[in-house]
Amino acid sequence: MGTPSLSPWVVLVLALVLVGLHAPCVVSRQPNFIVILADDVGWGDLGANWAETKETPHLDQLAAEGTRFVDFHSAASTCSPSRASLLTGRLGLRNGVTHNFAIASLGGLPLNETTLAEVLREAGYSTGAIGKWHLGHHGRHHPNSRGFDYYFGIPYSHDMGCTDTPGYNLPPCPPCPRHGTAAREERKDCYTEVALPLLENVTIVQQPVELGSLATRYAEEAARFIQRVSDSGRPYFLYLALAHMHVPLTPPLPPAPGRGIYGASLSEMDALVGRIKEVADSHGKGNTLLWFAGDNGPWAQKCELAGRLGPFVGAWQRQRGGSSAKQTTWEGGHRVPALVYWPGRVPAGRTSHALLSVLDIFPTLVALAGAALPPNRRFDGLDVSPVLFGRSDVGHKVLLHPNSGAAGKVGEIEALRLAQYKAFYTTGRGAMACDGSTGPAERHQPPLIFNLDRDLQEQEPLDVASGEYQAVLPAISRAYAQALQDIAADNVSVADYSQDPAAIPCCSALLEGCRCRGAPGATPEPHVGKGTPRLCL
Repeated sequence: MGTPSLSPWVVLVLALVLVGLHAPCVVSRQPNFIVILADDVGWGDLGANWAETKETPHLDQLAAEGTRFVDFHSAASTCSPSRASLLTGRLGLRNGVTHNFAIASLGGLPLNETTLAEVLREAGYSTGAIGKWHLGHHGRHHPNSRGFDYYFGIPYSHDMGCTDTPGYNLPPCPPCPRHGTAAREERKDCYTEVALPLLENVTIVQQPVELGSLATRYAEEAARFIQRVSDSGRPYFLYLALAHMHVPLTPPLPPAPGRGIYGASLSEMDALVGRIKEVADSHGKGNTLLWFAGDNGPWAQKCELAGRLGPFVGAWQRQRGGSSAKQTTWEGGHRVPALVYWPGRVPAGRTSHALLSVLDIFPTLVALAGAALPPNRRFDGLDVSPVLFGRSDVGHKVLLHPNSGAAGKVGEIEALRLAQYKAFYTTGRGAMACDGSTGPAERHQPPLIFNLDRDLQEQEPLDVASGEYQAVLPAISRAYAQALQDIAADNVSVADYSQDPAAIPCCSALLEGCRCRGAPGATPEPHVGKGTPRLCL
């Protein structure tokens, strides 16, 4: 008896089943996202990057279990612009945020800009922000109005207000004034009159903040958020913007011999990240992507309280005076440590040399969530999920670096990366070195060009008469001109940088330093009941 023949449809179904048995596992539900942004951290502050660093065992383990990105850059080399770019995928010349907001700022990240939290919340995510915001706190610029269901943190940098325990800073800042104390002399670079507030959503829960316990509180609130959302069954996006390693530093214990204040603080940050990874793994290992990065490089003028640059010392600038770190377009200002951990999806123990940026976080997470990018605008970031998954090691062909406080106009594109080549159109003045120098402001036409493949220290620019310089200059000039034309043709925003003292978060204007009722040194407010909420204006 003959074998009965199978219909073509049955053959096709069987083939699909057999192929499916050997296909890689695809996560059917939306993944969770945790983005941890460290403040003023150096590329060399990660032990996996720089052998001299011994204080980061948890981060080094994260690198061993995930992928380390060694050519990863902040979108700007100062606080507000870098964070605005992370949450919009757009440079400051597009999203309007070109320099830092103040404690009295009325504005913030322009309201017509769509944040990553807004896109993900629309896609079904629970969204939380914990830590430093610094994108406007007044009115509709507060995180709760920018896509975050929950917020716990400080509305700006934690050196932008006095505390009762000021921590370590250079120069040192005094504690907040107390009732009945003698008037004090104003100190340059210190906020002495208004206490630093801690907010939960729109309520001021502490003013001044107790800096020594802040890291613990951030870890606790992050763990509660992850637990709460995991119990609900919804995917989540947690944006954790750390106070570390920005001054003032407040290590929990006296530093061990040889480690110093910075090393002790770095260890505290490392332990905090390790705790978040542990909590995330316990509530969805294999379905949670954790992305760690820095917002910009170290603040060089803080001397021994600043981080490690690794090899990226900006030798050309340092020979002329001034910083080559935070606020500058030298590698030390914007090349930051970056790690991605996602068990089963992101290869473990891998080092990627792809040219990537904080700008890429927005489009990559949007794609992984199955959402769509906001229309009617252009993005500087890329969906780099093929790089994350090890299928590619190709990132940006061109990466732009805006001025973040050095010479020239803030926000303008003053340096450009094309493959291994780095071109500078402006250098110097504005960013202070540890010795107090700033260096001369210089315009470069034609630009300074360095070959980073053989000169990571940015010590010796190419000779303009050399064949290498003449060969690469036309491509750099075209890329620069095309970038400026693209921005000019885009739907760009303008941030409101106006200020009004009424916008300063203040628990009680009747108490010195805006102290909350019941805070140490405060006097009772007879007109306020115990249950009265203290709201951020």
